[in-house]
Amino acid sequence: MKYGVPLFAVILGVALAAQEERPVPKDSARVSIPGCSKGSAFVVTESPEGERTSLEIKPGRRFRLTGKKDLLNEIKAREGYMIEVTGLVRKNDLESTGITLGGGRVRIGGGSPVSNGGSPTQAPQSANAIIDVEGFRPLGEPCPK
Repeated sequence: MKYGVPLFAVILGVALAAQEERPVPKDSARVSIPGCSKGSAFVVTESPEGERTSLEIKPGRRFRLTGKKDLLNEIKAREGYMIEVTGLVRKNDLESTGITLGGGRVRIGGGSPVSNGGSPTQAPQSANAIIDVEGFRPLGEPCPK
């Protein structure tokens, strides 16, 4: 019994520490954005509740989802329905550059050149920003067509 109380205090402390959000690196931002997922792709949409998001990210913007496998599997199970994803994104990926034409499908003057380590004729691996998913919540609405 004399070890029971200190052991309980240690276990409780570990459980509380595990629930805290991890710190945000200086070059990143924590965002919560509404949208629809398909596989590992995520497309930003307008929130059905009319809420403002943590950062104003225009609808149609695409992200690639990364994170814990079980969390990504839960998101995949909700394909076709809107969700709000919370996670970390590099600040450089949030800046929009260039001129948008045709509803965001054509971008002139995209961004700074990136070395892909291969031939100059090859496309870079991913032009989509990456979001490291920490959690999500279902919004209950079907995805817009």
